[in-house]
Amino acid sequence: MDKAVLYLHGKGGSAAEAEQYRKYFKDADVIGVAYEVDVPWVVEKQVREAYEKAAENYKQVSVIANSIGAYYAMNTLQQANIEKAWFISPIVNMERLILDMLGWAHATEQMLQEKGEIATTFGETLSWDYLCYVRTHPIVWTVSTEILYASGDHLTAHQTIEHFARAHKANLTVMEDGEHWFHTKEQLAFLDCWMQSRTDW
Repeated sequence: MDKAVLYLHGKGGSAAEAEQYRKYFKDADVIGVAYEVDVPWVVEKQVREAYEKAAENYKQVSVIANSIGAYYAMNTLQQANIEKAWFISPIVNMERLILDMLGWAHATEQMLQEKGEIATTFGETLSWDYLCYVRTHPIVWTVSTEILYASGDHLTAHQTIEHFARAHKANLTVMEDGEHWFHTKEQLAFLDCWMQSRTDW
């Protein structure tokens, strides 16, 4: 085969999830990218290595990414030769998400700067270094992109995803009453139909 699709999972996921997307790409190899540490300056190296290896062995390289995996893909591969991208519940504005989480934690940016890290009651540890990295590494994404978003996504506001789609000329599909994590029978059926209708490349 001369086409490869790199799969980047979301937080708590694994590269093995790539298996469920292989049925949509009959003429391409779907390759799961493994990463464990959820910080962009570490994940960047792992994603870049996976891309460089794929670029050596395939004529075309595309990306499918879930949640924060989409942020990692855009952060690392914005200058790479990517044919197409499919994003599911993508984090498209990481700075906005971090600031939102600070609000949920009843904390301020100044508190984060002073403490370095703030542990939250909802399982996230917010980091000043992470926020600084995001601000000094802006996303410039020009790849042809399909986005699947759920109206009930609690991490990315509808306005945020619409702004990103307009700014980057991405095709946006919204599942009404869906959630950030597509996992119910109805949500997975919607995801399946979306993938089948968007992979005619």
